Amino acid sequence: MQTVKNFDRIGEENAFAVLARANALAAKGMDVINLGIGQPDFPTPPHIVEAAIKALRDGQHGYTAATGIPALREAVAGDLHRRFGAEVNPDLVAVVPGGKITMFAAILMFGEPGAEILYPDPGFPIYRSMIEFTGATPVPVPIREEKGFAVSAEETLALITPRTRLLILNSPANPCGGVTPKAEIDKLVAGLEKHPQVAVMSDEIYDQLLYDGEEHVTLLNYPEIRDRLILLNGWSKTYAMTGWRMGYSVWPESLYDKLRKLAVNAWSCVNTPSQYAAIAALTGPQDAVAEMRAAFDKRRKVVVELLNAMPGVSCVVPKGAFYAFPNIVDTGWKSKKLASDLLEQTGVATIGGPDFGTLGEGYIRISYANSEENIRRALGRMHEFLSK
Repeated sequence: MQTVKNFDRIGEENAFAVLARANALAAKGMDVINLGIGQPDFPTPPHIVEAAIKALRDGQHGYTAATGIPALREAVAGDLHRRFGAEVNPDLVAVVPGGKITMFAAILMFGEPGAEILYPDPGFPIYRSMIEFTGATPVPVPIREEKGFAVSAEETLALITPRTRLLILNSPANPCGGVTPKAEIDKLVAGLEKHPQVAVMSDEIYDQLLYDGEEHVTLLNYPEIRDRLILLNGWSKTYAMTGWRMGYSVWPESLYDKLRKLAVNAWSCVNTPSQYAAIAALTGPQDAVAEMRAAFDKRRKVVVELLNAMPGVSCVVPKGAFYAFPNIVDTGWKSKKLASDLLEQTGVATIGGPDFGTLGEGYIRISYANSEENIRRALGRMHEFLSK
């Protein structure tokens, strides 16, 4: 059978392939430590779990509105106002099954042959995969180590052409842990005023995982672009809810009904009990968020110290998310070969930098969403391996 050409262009997120291989090796008896997958090792806080159980017991088993129950959309708007002072209309909030759905929807709306979409490189691999799926031209925005893996407004604006339809931003960033400072975002937004045809999708899924006094700068607080801004966020990283598949997005009024129709066609609605759990997450105690952030911060410091002590490895200090992106050029290894051999020979799962873009060669991604004990064991093995 011959499928349409679009499907031949779909890529994937190699972290899941590495996870599958790591699990296969573990099943054969290898002691595998996974520093590849971006998944908090904490359980979902109990009050969130209890809210889902209560919803089930209360008979919340049916369909909901395609874009989410009103109480949850109001909770999202309230949370964004509480944390950032942002004014958000709940009627422009969409609850979706995970963060990737917002990427898929936004790129699908603006991607077509002849169009260009700008995305970060190194960046989350699904950006480029979905751009290519639509037939649009992916235009990488360089994310450079010498800038602390922050976005450069000047470089980004220079890549915009009359064919540019969408700009994808991500801060705090996966895979590099970079945080783009407010001054750079100010310059970028000012420059975008000259390009009114360019929509913006701001992936802010790690907005509560910042360190060293950094404060998140949400693009919601730039009225100049609100009429073309799509905000991506969710519960997976902040509340250790990856498997619940809960995300949300805020849309311009001109695009919201298009998203609603896509929901009706593709997923109908997000599962109902999880929506009640998500309300509890936003409106209940936030202690667990602070505890996770403090643990990640401690692990971050351990990771940077141990990586910088390895032969041929250097690592800038990540300012956000839970990833380090060490430079391994001086080891003499190619990134994907090193990541593969680390897993197969030492049982340490990492992700090769090229899985996040062409500019990822010379780096690997280390997730510190694992226990400090496991991190120390894993990086000890990596040090020993490189010392040979």
